[in-house]
Amino acid sequence: MCGRYRLSKRKQAIEEYFETADDLDWEPRYNIAPSQMVGIIRQNAAKPGRHFSLVRWGLIPYWSKYGSIGNKMINARSETVVEKAAFSGPFRRRRCLVPSDGFYEWQRSTRVKQPFHFGMHDDSLFAFAGLWDRWKDATGQIVESCSILTTTPNSLLAGVHDRMPVILSPDSYELWLDPGFKNTIALVEMLRPFDARLMKRYSVSTRVNTVSNDDAECVAALVSAQGSLPLG
Repeated sequence: MCGRYRLSKRKQAIEEYFETADDLDWEPRYNIAPSQMVGIIRQNAAKPGRHFSLVRWGLIPYWSKYGSIGNKMINARSETVVEKAAFSGPFRRRRCLVPSDGFYEWQRSTRVKQPFHFGMHDDSLFAFAGLWDRWKDATGQIVESCSILTTTPNSLLAGVHDRMPVILSPDSYELWLDPGFKNTIALVEMLRPFDARLMKRYSVSTRVNTVSNDDAECVAALVSAQGSLPLG
C-alpha cells in the first residue's frame, strides 16, 4: 500500500535529478493524498525526452464508464499487474515515474495507528514505479491519471506494513520510461523491494493523518521522552 507521500523538493531540483525541462511549476508538498493532482515523469514515444506533468492520483482505465473507479486504483500490485485488465495496457505502453522524497505508512496496533516516514538516508529524491492512462468523461473532457505499483516490504517496512511502493533504481529509469520497450519479463524484474540499507524510517505525529495538513511539520520526527532516532 502507498496512500500518502511527499515531494518537498522544488522544481529546479526535480528537473536536475530527472533530466526534464518543462514550464510546469511545482510547489513543495508534504502530504500528497489520493485523488489529488500529482507530478509524474513520462516519455512521449514520438518525442524523445522526459517530461514532468500533473495527473490525478487514482488510475481510471480508458475503457471505464465511471471516473469513480479511480478511487480504488491508487495502487497496482506488481505480482498481478500483467494480468489485471485495468493495468496490463498501461504496464506495456504507459509507464511513468512518480517522483518523491519520502512516504508514509501506518503501523497497525490494537489502540492507535502510528504513522512512520520512510525515505533515503540522505533525504534525496527517488521515484516510484507508476502507470498512467487517459480517460474521457461523458462531456468529452480528458482526464489523465496514475497508479503507484507496490510489492512485498523490505526489512525496514516489514514491521510496519505488509506492502511497500516499488522504488526503482535510477539505472532502470530509461527502460521503464521507454514506451517502445515491451520486454515484460525484464520489466517485472524491476519491481522488487528496494534495498533497506539505503533507507531510513522514523515515526511522525498523527498530524499527517489529516489531508489538509500539508507542511513541513508533517515530516518532522516524533520526539519521545527517550528521543527519536531514525532506523535503517
